[in-house]
Amino acid sequence: MDYIEKALEKLREWIDGIIDALLGPETQHEPELIPIPVKEPRR
Repeated sequence: MDYIEKALEKLREWIDGIIDALLGPETQHEPELIPIPVKEPRR
């Protein structure tokens, strides 16, 4: 069974490499900044 698990892991790595080559590496979107209202002091 250990041999099958190792083979499946290698297959997953190989498929991930092909997908990365075709579509580019997985991109992580930058988190959207949320504007925080700030009270300005009166002069």
